[in-house]
Amino acid sequence: MEKTVVKERLFSPYQIFIIAVLTFLQFTVILDFMVLSPLGEQLMKELDISPSQFGIVVSAYALSAGASGLLAAGFADKFDRKKLLLFFYVGFIIGTLLCGLAPDYNSLLIARVVTGVFGGVIGSISFAIITDLFSLQTRGRVMGFVQMAFAASQILGIPIGLYLANKMGWHSPFLLIVGVSVFAGVFIFFYMKPVNAHLQLQTERNALRHLFKTVSKPRYLQAFAATALLATGGFMMMPFGTAFSVNNLGVTREDLPMIFSITGLFSIVTGPLIGFFSDKIGKYTIFVIGSVWSIIMVLVYTHQDVIPLWMVIMFNVLMFMGISARIISSSALLTAVPTPADRGAFMGVNASLQQISGGIAAAIAGMIVYQETKTSPLENYPILGYVVCVTTIITIIMMYFLNRMITRTEGAKVA
Repeated sequence: MEKTVVKERLFSPYQIFIIAVLTFLQFTVILDFMVLSPLGEQLMKELDISPSQFGIVVSAYALSAGASGLLAAGFADKFDRKKLLLFFYVGFIIGTLLCGLAPDYNSLLIARVVTGVFGGVIGSISFAIITDLFSLQTRGRVMGFVQMAFAASQILGIPIGLYLANKMGWHSPFLLIVGVSVFAGVFIFFYMKPVNAHLQLQTERNALRHLFKTVSKPRYLQAFAATALLATGGFMMMPFGTAFSVNNLGVTREDLPMIFSITGLFSIVTGPLIGFFSDKIGKYTIFVIGSVWSIIMVLVYTHQDVIPLWMVIMFNVLMFMGISARIISSSALLTAVPTPADRGAFMGVNASLQQISGGIAAAIAGMIVYQETKTSPLENYPILGYVVCVTTIITIIMMYFLNRMITRTEGAKVA
């Protein structure tokens, strides 16, 4: 008599729901940050601001997000993660609404600070929820799906945002984000279960003391140091990506949505595959492959002059494949660092360092690149490429030691 083999599900229906809702939530937060970069060329012209001022607008979000993340990190393990997520998400929606209503540069700068204060904490809370609800062996795949939000923002959000900006002004993309964010918030409020098992593990009542203990553990400091460099690439190059495409590569503003759509379409396919191979081959192995690939593509891309549109699309697709591999694999690897009692605080500090270092990187990038006139090519963009490549090489070395530490710790647990 033949035996019936029942294949066990990798994820439960509720876990699938969590992946879907966190992916959609990340979509709105990532879109809010990313839509500013494609609007850079338009904003610099319409608000009559310099690349340096635009770099400050980008870094304002990151620096305020980093500061609020540090302040919130001590309290991150003291509350139900669902309630914490909803609190900061409502604040994020209000900040984005202020961006959509901003009449001038100073108002936009203030609105970005408000958005960063709340939006910068959301990613760390989401990663803490993932770490609570999913095993290390499946987190690569979970991160692969959640990072699809990055690709979805390119396929749907950024092209639609650019189309609206071209037709209705640069305010309209932010108002669009407010609308879809409210939809996501309603789903979280009604259907997500409380995430509070970590509350039973808390031994430290004082939030500041809990934060101090988290940032002083040698095991965590190693991860924080690596994180500080991981964000520099995106924050340095992306804010000026559209200005470089239009003024240096000869792309028209009308072609930008198509570039982001095609790049995002490839990313949405490769994201889950990268997550799968991160779990199967090894998260650090995929990180190294993605980093080496990114270095090659950054060097090639930043040294281009006027080229055909299909080449611009090809370079963007190939470059983002490397970036996705780095983000997904490193995110999954870093979730293995904190203990269950410290996850919220660790993720909060980690996200803060990422935002702060990214904000500093964006400000520095704004001082490196410059334009003689509003329509002249961006100067010194290849220098940004060299800086990004150097930081990428350093992170490969740092992540090697971090991966070795995690491997030893996980091996001890099994033993």
